[in-house]
Amino acid sequence: MKAIIVDDEPAIRNTISTLLRESFSDITVSGLAGTVEEGYAAVTEHQPDLLFLDVELPDGLGFELLKRLSPVQFRTIFITGHQEYALDAIKVSALDYILKPIDTDELSAAIEKAREIINHEEEQLKMLALSENLEGKRILKRIILRTSEALQLISVDDIVRAEAESNYTHFHLTGGKHIMVSRTIKEYEAMLSGSGIIRVHQSHLVNLIHIDKFFKHDGGYLQMKDGTTVPVSPILKQKVLQAITDHLYE
Repeated sequence: MKAIIVDDEPAIRNTISTLLRESFSDITVSGLAGTVEEGYAAVTEHQPDLLFLDVELPDGLGFELLKRLSPVQFRTIFITGHQEYALDAIKVSALDYILKPIDTDELSAAIEKAREIINHEEEQLKMLALSENLEGKRILKRIILRTSEALQLISVDDIVRAEAESNYTHFHLTGGKHIMVSRTIKEYEAMLSGSGIIRVHQSHLVNLIHIDKFFKHDGGYLQMKDGTTVPVSPILKQKVLQAITDHLYE
């Protein structure tokens, strides 16, 4: 496997290069770059299998490099020191990332995952989700849901609700479709924050656009447009009512 490292910090490039040399002998560093332009030249010349890409570079964002290289034929591991919207877009698109300062154990795990399977079709799907989410002006449009059989690219608008089942999350979609994912509902609450999907109960997230009625009796519960009902936690009742009101006047 060939790898290229695009990061404006020499220390980061050195850390990744050293780890690859010492622990992943089957991966060769074919090029190092510190800017979008240098990265573009390196990738087009060497055609890598794996790209380590800093989100913020001196002459632009790493995402701009990916757009210029589209369609991608390599796996990307993002590197970032910023807990900002771009990171949320990376997470919800199911792409690998490492936060600065780099933890070598996390870096090793990400590399191992990339080495196990270089699946270009899967990566294209993830890049499509990332591209749409970054263009959404901070409103995520699509989310990657990984099941045991496949990756599924789902429109956020098609999510009716999500329900926690132990360490799994059960997504209820329009048309009566269902997807079970082995990640916690808390993770998806964070990923989908600001996208119209809100927590209404310890075990439930709902999409505001699919709420039909709010019933105040029996502690409070929602009736969704698909006919299902969802309990509302007394602690969250006012927050839920406010979110519904704000959505109506958007």
